[in-house]
Amino acid sequence: MATVQSFACVNGRNEALPQDPRRTLLDWLREDLNLTGSKKGCDHGQCGACTVLVEGRRINSCLSLAQLHEGDTIETIESIGSATDLSALQKAFVTHDGFQCGYCTPGQICSAKAMMQELADGWASTVTEDIAAPPPITREELRERMSGNLCRCGAYSNIIAAIEEVMAADPVAGRVSA
Repeated sequence: MATVQSFACVNGRNEALPQDPRRTLLDWLREDLNLTGSKKGCDHGQCGACTVLVEGRRINSCLSLAQLHEGDTIETIESIGSATDLSALQKAFVTHDGFQCGYCTPGQICSAKAMMQELADGWASTVTEDIAAPPPITREELRERMSGNLCRCGAYSNIIAAIEEVMAADPVAGRVSA
């Protein structure tokens, strides 16, 4: 019996999804595609170290099966910047010392990128008081929206400062009121 191969677009390249339906998205990215930027932290979706973007939205890749992403566009930290061409978020994390040990940083940056788009799209969070109005960009909002990503080093203040810097410079999401 012939099997049908399915694909997903990962960082701009079509990649064949694994045949094993039990393979998580994280394990497929890390072990099969050698995209090791996304980290395996808790393996229970509680730390956010494995955060990647699927169709522009952040997900915990350890909780998703790879085969569920047929035809999806997946973005990992490897596509956000490189060692020689850092993204604005990566530069801001360096400037504000928001990376500490660096283990959670890829997930933090992927999550921050998606969070900024969520804010630009007007999505409310659990701390947004007026859900009919554009969400205010306050530190409380940013902290709530980033709460799914844990930092064992406790660099949260530095991470928020890095995000604020990028949002202040971004004409779409630059409504920061820090």
